[in-house]
Amino acid sequence: MMEVIRVQTSKLMRFLWLALVILSLAIDLPFAVKAKQLPLVINTWPVPSATAEAWSQISRGSSAVEAVVKGCSKCEELQCRGSVGYGGKPDEHGETTLDAMIMNGATMEVGSVGDLRRIKNAIGVAHAVMMYSKHTLIVGESAKEFAKGMGFVEEDLSTNKSFNDWRAWERNNCQPNFRKNVVPDPTLHCGPYRPAENVSSSGNHDIMDTGPDNHDTIGMVVVDSKGNVASGTSTNGLNHKIPGRVGDSPIVGAGSYASNAGGGAAATGNGDIMMRFLPSFHAVMEMEKGASPREAATLAFSRMTKFYPDFSGAIIAANTKGEYGVACYGYESHTFCVQSPADSKVEMVTVLCLQKQGNSSDRGTVYTVLVIVSSLMSLVSLF
Repeated sequence: MMEVIRVQTSKLMRFLWLALVILSLAIDLPFAVKAKQLPLVINTWPVPSATAEAWSQISRGSSAVEAVVKGCSKCEELQCRGSVGYGGKPDEHGETTLDAMIMNGATMEVGSVGDLRRIKNAIGVAHAVMMYSKHTLIVGESAKEFAKGMGFVEEDLSTNKSFNDWRAWERNNCQPNFRKNVVPDPTLHCGPYRPAENVSSSGNHDIMDTGPDNHDTIGMVVVDSKGNVASGTSTNGLNHKIPGRVGDSPIVGAGSYASNAGGGAAATGNGDIMMRFLPSFHAVMEMEKGASPREAATLAFSRMTKFYPDFSGAIIAANTKGEYGVACYGYESHTFCVQSPADSKVEMVTVLCLQKQGNSSDRGTVYTVLVIVSSLMSLVSLF
């Protein structure tokens, strides 16, 4: 009986989710943002210094690609939120490694680096991959060697803080970590680990929280005055990740995507989930079909939350007309930065997020969404 109720509740939640999306497009919910002007710079998270740097570049005639590179580079220099650039989240071995990408929506060229070691300017190296190779993605030690050949300086990415964070994690029995189906029990002990016996895929969709205290990515979209689009990302990834792990940030269509035919999008959140669904790609494809940026960003979430209701993340999107939109899920709110000719300075905007549909609070969530949908229906009936 309880299973029947759970299934019915799940179906109701999906119906209410779709109803909320549809009704939100008819009126101006907090996660919906209206039109602006060109050129346009928009990025995830409250990092106005990155926005200002990109705006400075695009305002004086630099390309959209150059503006994204300079904007994300500024964030790397400033170690934005501790999750971008050197000295950030160490892996299980205590080393900070970097992921980044840049995409040109006019030519569809991409440059990406993953698991980059001992080179600070990750998005600069990604740009070099685009400019000086016929490849799309270079990773690990080979990415470092490529960077050195392109004139980047090798240096230690660790700081006293990242080292102390790693030692504290070790003293706490390596908790939390990203291991499963191994012995010794990874929820109680450090490694070395080996596979547990009689392991089979359980379809368990439990995921570790990757909220702002664990992992952010700067994702940026720039549209120049002619409608040329570029997007990019930079991050040092998940705290205490398994060495060699590469997240969504350098994966085309996951971390970001750009196309002059539709616009650009960038995502932040649990990269191991997002790269399975390519939300940035889907958001841009929706804009190519005529969806507004806010609609496109919201629709990109629906596929992920169907399989991973505990997922948390945000997507920014902008089209070639200077319209932009943001959708977020699982967080209470998400703050992003934007600048256009309509703004005298960088504008930081906070939007409310759609909430998780956890089993433990399905009844309360259903009630909350019912109230929202009911209220929206009442408002729509007035027009």
